Amino acid sequence: MIDVTDVLTIVHITCRYHPRKEKEGNVLNNLSLAVRQQEIVCLLGASGCGKTTLLKAIAGLLPLDDGSIVISGQMMSDSEQAVAPEFRQVGLIFQDYALFPHLTVAENIAFGLYGQPKEAIARSVGEMVALVHLAGLEARYPHELSGGQQQRVAIARALVCNPSVLLLDEPFSNIDNQERDNLINELRIILKQRQVATVFVTHSKEEAFAFADRLAVMDKGAIIQEGFPATLYHRPGSRFVADYLGSSNYLPVKILSDHQWQSFFGDHHSTHPHGLPIGSHCDWLVRPHDIALSLDPDGTARVEDRLFMGTSNHYRISLDEQVIQVQSSTWFEPGQPVRLSIKASQPLFFPSEAGED
Repeated sequence: MIDVTDVLTIVHITCRYHPRKEKEGNVLNNLSLAVRQQEIVCLLGASGCGKTTLLKAIAGLLPLDDGSIVISGQMMSDSEQAVAPEFRQVGLIFQDYALFPHLTVAENIAFGLYGQPKEAIARSVGEMVALVHLAGLEARYPHELSGGQQQRVAIARALVCNPSVLLLDEPFSNIDNQERDNLINELRIILKQRQVATVFVTHSKEEAFAFADRLAVMDKGAIIQEGFPATLYHRPGSRFVADYLGSSNYLPVKILSDHQWQSFFGDHHSTHPHGLPIGSHCDWLVRPHDIALSLDPDGTARVEDRLFMGTSNHYRISLDEQVIQVQSSTWFEPGQPVRLSIKASQPLFFPSEAGED
């Protein structure tokens, strides 16, 4: 059943490789997703997982073998028919900007308004130029702009037609860091103000965390897990999701009771029952920032390496033939003995990969 509050509804879509392609099988496999008005959903995953293919299907550039795509309550695609891309009320923003090199900033923005009265076009272009902070650059050509400025033109061109859905394919990857951070913040505000339902593709978890309201982690043409960024980071449903969203330590443990388990650090206790069989062996997911370091002359752990990352230090700590990743603002030198303590309020366990003793 389609939720009437959803601007974009994708239901069990499957896209197969063309019969003449070398590859076989499904490039999108029984995939479902819904995006509400004003919501920014990020498709996150490695190259080849199907992110860009899904954008093409939403835009009407790729036929469906099964399932359906509905935009603003109107059927756009199913296995029998498809509405042409130009009639879908979908805006597209690409990694390489895709601007017309022979057109000025103003002419690029106005391209999708062809056929409207000149006064209306001029008014709409002026509003977009102000919105994306390009005032004074209207007469320039793309080659006279920075990467960030070119992407602002592409954003304005996509938004000037008031799309119901905006699709962004790696839009920040060709922009230098400082300008990228500014553009991420500004574009997020613009999309919220204009209440556009947005699907954003990236392989960068940092961009996803900064820009998206909700994440959908993809692998092999399917969504593995979706939800709020903080939920997926702190409570991933699999090792794949945990590792993709951040550095992970997996500590072997033995379950002692509903609230207690044992690792090489000693015994640990949580107020929340974990529901695992008593006596079973599993791996405890511990993020680097959930481990505290302190100098201890009698400690059995040693600092192996330190990377200064600006706001924190990333350490590799050796303990009992295992290397543990730790993030800390405290400065330690390689070779120093240290003590480790772990925050264990809501532990997350995965099946052991080493097997039980």
